Amino acid sequence: MRGWGWGEDERAPALPAGAEQLLASELALQRGPAVPPVALDEVSLPDRALPDAVLGRLRSAVGAEHVLDDREARVTHAAGRSYPDLVRLRSGDASSAPDAVVLPGSADQVLAVLKLCSELGVAVTPFGGGTSVVGGVDPLRDGFKGVITLDLTRLDRLLDVDAKSLTATLEAGMMGPAAEAALAEHGLTIGHFPQSFEHSTVGGWLATRSAGQASTGYGRSDELVEGLRFAAPAGELRVAAGPATAAGPALRELLVGSEGVLGVICEATLRVRPAPGHRRYEGWSFRSFEEGAEALRVMEQGEASPDVARLSDEEETRVSFAMSGASGAQRLATRYLSARGHAGGCLAIVGFEGSEDDVERRRQRSSALLRAGGGLALGTRPGKAWLEGRYAAPYLRDHLLDRGVLVDTLETATSWSKLVSLHATVRAAITGALGSRGTPPVVMCHLSHLYPSGASLYFTYLAQQQRDTALEQWWAAKQAASEAIVASGATITHHHAVGRDHSQWMRAEVGELGLELIRAAKERLDPAGIMNPGKLLPVSPTEAEAEAGRSPRPSRGSSPSPAQSAS
Repeated sequence: MRGWGWGEDERAPALPAGAEQLLASELALQRGPAVPPVALDEVSLPDRALPDAVLGRLRSAVGAEHVLDDREARVTHAAGRSYPDLVRLRSGDASSAPDAVVLPGSADQVLAVLKLCSELGVAVTPFGGGTSVVGGVDPLRDGFKGVITLDLTRLDRLLDVDAKSLTATLEAGMMGPAAEAALAEHGLTIGHFPQSFEHSTVGGWLATRSAGQASTGYGRSDELVEGLRFAAPAGELRVAAGPATAAGPALRELLVGSEGVLGVICEATLRVRPAPGHRRYEGWSFRSFEEGAEALRVMEQGEASPDVARLSDEEETRVSFAMSGASGAQRLATRYLSARGHAGGCLAIVGFEGSEDDVERRRQRSSALLRAGGGLALGTRPGKAWLEGRYAAPYLRDHLLDRGVLVDTLETATSWSKLVSLHATVRAAITGALGSRGTPPVVMCHLSHLYPSGASLYFTYLAQQQRDTALEQWWAAKQAASEAIVASGATITHHHAVGRDHSQWMRAEVGELGLELIRAAKERLDPAGIMNPGKLLPVSPTEAEAEAGRSPRPSRGSSPSPAQSAS
């Protein structure tokens, strides 16, 4: 990926036709020259802290050519792709860069590197595609003599396929497209397509409990795991692959979602499915978000859900139309919706995958329930448009940052009975936090990832960026939204993981005794505490008391200097 943004230059789409008008009218943003990111050779890097002797031992473990400490390697592994990460990187601040990037070529080499770093007191940050949006791959030194990033992308093989059992064993560094291409040769698919699909890895999905856009039909990544090979400084763990077991607490559940703080997922055996021969994605309209949410609830609890189900609220629907420009087809669609009593309503996307007969049978059943819930069928054009642009949003974020826009996302999940009120509460929290700073936002949301008991809410918000205090502005919105989520009894994260940005709310999520259990596992697997410092686990109550009155995320809640911001 680009060192300061998302994807590759040749894949970056332009801003949609209506975007400039929306930025001017909604955010009072004046058109002016774009503010490009600082060039690679102007990025500020810390001096390398690791001595040559340590680098020499790492080279012996993985091969000299697989230990990188050049400028490009260090900058491109300095952070993930959260809003604070990008603000810092674009301004030329790579102060979090690792001393070196180590690329093991096997699980045995991963284990050797972890044992060596534990012996030498060197912190280790596991890294797959680097797509974390919660500070999960920031290489923190945390008092250690140095820090390396452990890049797993050389672990990129499909190891085994059991077509009869519908399982496949993959190395953790396989990127999403490579994994799907390898399985397609066997007529199979994982069916896991997060928005980061093009640049994220199998191991990253499992380490963060990624959901994927088709999780309603295919299941979340953590639900697909049958077996694991896991390396920790204390040794190797293997979870035998199998359909089910009653042999005590599930070790698999401890390791999946551990975000690199216990060790490294090296291989995984996953459930797979026959690749679909037919797809149908279509649009539906509802008069209100509440009406649409109720229709999706009835559909899900009636076991009639599609593989993909998304309901945009009124604001997300309105902005999506505005961003795409006023074409003749859109004007016609707007008149049609108005005539049917759906003006100002909400757009839903539903998608079905499988054999042609299976897709049609399921579609008929879902359509009957959606129609009974007030839905208006819009045909396949909206569904096809969503499918074609499903990975575009991170690229558009880069354009918005060029234009001086704060743009970020956050997500949660709650029960159906609390969903509509949580939607309103979080919207109000973000609006209040940014409005009080003189930068009133546009706050959008969609409902997705359906369960019998509830669903996920995914918020996107835009505001005029306060360039000199960009990270304080972001933190005000992040903290307000997170406090509102926790106070409502919802989860602090449904699929973005915890990383650094959510760690202070883990205590509310699992309780102090729950944190002690995770810490006990870390002490046994990682006795020197080198694994991904500062992620997942909040500071202890004693440390929290010592930090009282200070910013909870000082290194993520402080902005670059005005000189950097202007560069």
